[in-house]
Amino acid sequence: MTVAEPWRWPEETWRSHVEQVRAGRSLVDADQARRWKDGAKAAVLFSFDSDHETPSLRDGETSPGRMAQGEYGARVAVPRILDLLGRYEVPSSFYIPAVCALLRPDEVPAYVDAGHEVAVHGWIHERNTQLTYEQELDLLGRALGVLEEQSGQRPVGIRTPSWDFSDSTLRVIRELGFLYDSSLMADDEPYELLAEGEPTGIIEIPVEWIRDDAPYLMMDRFASLRPYMAPRQLVQIWKDEFDAAYAAGGVFQLTLHPHIIGHRSRLVVLEELLQHIRTHDDVWVTTHAELAHHLRPALTSEEAR
Repeated sequence: MTVAEPWRWPEETWRSHVEQVRAGRSLVDADQARRWKDGAKAAVLFSFDSDHETPSLRDGETSPGRMAQGEYGARVAVPRILDLLGRYEVPSSFYIPAVCALLRPDEVPAYVDAGHEVAVHGWIHERNTQLTYEQELDLLGRALGVLEEQSGQRPVGIRTPSWDFSDSTLRVIRELGFLYDSSLMADDEPYELLAEGEPTGIIEIPVEWIRDDAPYLMMDRFASLRPYMAPRQLVQIWKDEFDAAYAAGGVFQLTLHPHIIGHRSRLVVLEELLQHIRTHDDVWVTTHAELAHHLRPALTSEEAR
């Protein structure tokens, strides 16, 4: 069967695609004094996608060279990052594929022991848009079980490996009982996800490629992918993003990858960013899970509706 070109679609077709998963109401309190914990001016969220070897494993690229690049993230970068976060007292959220957790059973407990959140990031960094509902439910369900066993608590958050939803993702997230997702980009501030116009009770803590190290710093020897920005230039973008979020009384959210940001010349700019943020005494530095719990009452607020 031939699929019609999008310009031939009737209105019900293009409208159904747009409305499948949509941004609902903002969950940020209009009252600045009640907006964030202890009356903070803004909220700051650091997150790390501990992918390690899984993007290469997912694609069947299993050479020792590929595996070594991923191993660097767990072997060298994660300890450095945990030390840096500890020195600046920055609780963070670590999203880890289950295969990474199984390869190193001590990694997830190390995050928990250091006071960080552990959340779901797929099974093997799979591309969920290529999966059926049954496959996606199975992989995420198993990943949830692995992280619950290793961390001692059931994760409440998920970040899809490809920062995208399949036709089934929202259904799967709801069935598995997640409190929040952090994969989509419809706002600067957290909002409630809608499914075909209906509220779901799922909090979205939006990400953005601007606030991610991968687009600026990734390298692939055999593809046209090269770092195109010096770390010291990149940190200015993130400082500007924080400053704007602070001025607006909103959320500054950043996503990093240990195997990318954890190199010496790059970790120094992460420390520079932390120093900049810590010059502000009135910010709430927290995990994605804690922010979601803070926002949860807004889901049932009649005033918010």
